[in-house]
Amino acid sequence: MNKTTLGFALLVIGGVLAPLLGVYPTFLMKCWCFALFACAFNLLLGYTGLLSFGHAAFFGAAGYIAGHAIKVWGWAPEIGILGGAAFAGVLGWAFGSVAIRRAGIYFAMITLALAQMMYFVWLQMPFTGGEDGLQGVPRGTLLGIIDLSDSMNLYYVVFAIFLSGFFLIYRTIHSPFGQVLKSIRENEPRAISLGYDVARYKLVAFVLSAVLSGLAGATKTVVFQLASLTDAHWHASGEVVLMTLLGGLGTVFGPVVGAFVVVGLQNQLADKVGSWVQVIMGVIFVICVLVFRRGIVGEAMALFKRPGPTKA
Repeated sequence: MNKTTLGFALLVIGGVLAPLLGVYPTFLMKCWCFALFACAFNLLLGYTGLLSFGHAAFFGAAGYIAGHAIKVWGWAPEIGILGGAAFAGVLGWAFGSVAIRRAGIYFAMITLALAQMMYFVWLQMPFTGGEDGLQGVPRGTLLGIIDLSDSMNLYYVVFAIFLSGFFLIYRTIHSPFGQVLKSIRENEPRAISLGYDVARYKLVAFVLSAVLSGLAGATKTVVFQLASLTDAHWHASGEVVLMTLLGGLGTVFGPVVGAFVVVGLQNQLADKVGSWVQVIMGVIFVICVLVFRRGIVGEAMALFKRPGPTKA
């Protein structure tokens, strides 16, 4: 059994058993939603080399669309979640078509500006509830059979959604398409010289990342029965960057670990230090960047690959 297969096995077993061992299901569901969000962001930054500071736009937008569709239009939860993800994909295509014309810090600033524009759109739209958010989103029943008002039922649905998105990302980065993305990240001029339409590959990666980010945001709305401005704010974009770098940029399991670490620390520290939690998270991030430059998973992988002492 190779390391990746072992990692998948541990992930599935841990996800299945965690709520049965007494871990709070709502906390776990929040972790899985942010883990999918971080994995989607890692597809763009870790494997394509595009730093987006506006990914909260897709996370938050999908939440609002899914919440409104389920609450007001009476859509089934699975259709609402897919509708939110589809809207995020359309928004990602619009954003990406503009942003990929530039690179580096200019790309990052364009995505941030577009995301802030969407933030103020959601703030002013009448159906979003403004600063109060879109509240009271019903969980409903999945496929008309599974009652999602039961936390355990909902937990395993959320975990299945995460696994589906995670597997899609894994297959993408290990496909010929993923190899082209890596070549663009490593040496874009060489990829152009080999005849690849770099702009098209970047746009497809951006849209796919937006769709999966939207899937995570829409799922979170169903879990908490709330879509709020917090999920569309640039702070959420900063958090997903932190999760990805902390766990291990460009690694398969790094964003998952980073998401659990960040959400877990926020959950533990919020009641103890209040608003100082952001300061503490910033200090932890600086320390980890200085000490674990490849992230938690990246450093662990490097440690296992390190050759042992040679015999004389």
